[in-house]
Amino acid sequence: MKKIMVQYEFPEMTSKQYDQIWQDLRTAGHENPKGLEYHVSAQAGKGLKVIDVWENADKFNEFGQTLAPILTKNGITPTQPTVLPLHYEYSGNAVH
Repeated sequence: MKKIMVQYEFPEMTSKQYDQIWQDLRTAGHENPKGLEYHVSAQAGKGLKVIDVWENADKFNEFGQTLAPILTKNGITPTQPTVLPLHYEYSGNAVH
């Protein structure tokens, strides 16, 4: 299975909500979601943009079953992310 990049746009999510969502994920046993290889978030206007790299779509979809109710609990309407097959990956860490 091919790695995927997942991009979420949350135009109204605050950093406080984001931090609480991660706390709820940790409480639910998902501190290190299975299959998640990389996760970043950034302020984008009044909200947040989130980009992940997942081992494959199945792992992402499995995690979504946990994430969606946690988003809703924190006042965020789950949205459909952009999901794309990963074409190229570079970490920037040179081997010496």
